[in-house]
Amino acid sequence: MRLVFAGTPAVAVTSLQALLASRHEVAAVVTRPDAPAGRGRKVEPSPVAALAREHDLEVLTPARPRDPGFLARLREIAPDCCPVTAYGALLPAEALGVPRLGWVNLHFSLLPAWRGAAPVQHAVLHGDDITGATTFLIVAELDAGPVFGVVTEAIRPTDTSGDLLARLAQSGAGLLVATLDGIEDQAIRAEPQPAEGVTFAPKLTPADARVDWKLPAHLIDRCVRACTPDPGAWTELENQRIRIFPVTTPAPSSGIPSLAPGELHVSRGAVHAGTGSRPVLLGDVQPQGKRRMPAADWARGLRADGAGESRLGFT
Repeated sequence: MRLVFAGTPAVAVTSLQALLASRHEVAAVVTRPDAPAGRGRKVEPSPVAALAREHDLEVLTPARPRDPGFLARLREIAPDCCPVTAYGALLPAEALGVPRLGWVNLHFSLLPAWRGAAPVQHAVLHGDDITGATTFLIVAELDAGPVFGVVTEAIRPTDTSGDLLARLAQSGAGLLVATLDGIEDQAIRAEPQPAEGVTFAPKLTPADARVDWKLPAHLIDRCVRACTPDPGAWTELENQRIRIFPVTTPAPSSGIPSLAPGELHVSRGAVHAGTGSRPVLLGDVQPQGKRRMPAADWARGLRADGAGESRLGFT
């Protein structure tokens, strides 16, 4: 089939690579416009655009998918189907009607669970045991179209959103190619999603990523892992923001004293923080304006009393 692929971030690159290696023809790529990226905020093409240009593909970067010039060019290309992975913009009806076989989206959840922008983060945040990826036909309602196929993936106890998304990007890319093969061969058809079990996964904001030390340890663990790498879990110490990377919960017999929520206990080679249940062991932290480092290295600069307990606490 003749395809136009739509995608933007690094997670979509895996899908484009799989499509380029498939039996189908990728005629062009649609992606978000160049944007500031990295520490220097230099304007750069999206990861998908960069790969497309390496393969001399036409790259379309409409400010809005309803722009008349973009729609006209899409009609000229005349794709049979438009596969999508994390494009990042809603497609208008005018665009949906261009490919004769529609737009096929790869979504990183088991629909109808976690419709929306951050399905992997919400699966980790809510303690799901299983997630996966789904291919479906895009319709006007958000992530509500009929389903072509799914793959499942167990969520491991230490998974961050980044870990899980990397695995789903690989298995999902294979599912996307298999779905397109099946559509071309008329070997599969889309089935409506169940009416029950619908949940939504809005984008997590920096406000969502602030650690609430009054929560039980297991919920703090989920929050930090869900927000790693983006938007990044954080807390404050003496009005200075500190980024928090994944934590662990020691066994009750580990000898760590009872700590108030946010209270720090510094010992040789370890830093513990109090929660609403039992303390957690900090992994890496990143103080504002500094590099990421092990919590024990960061804690050497903290004031501590003779018992080894910091006089400071997170807020």
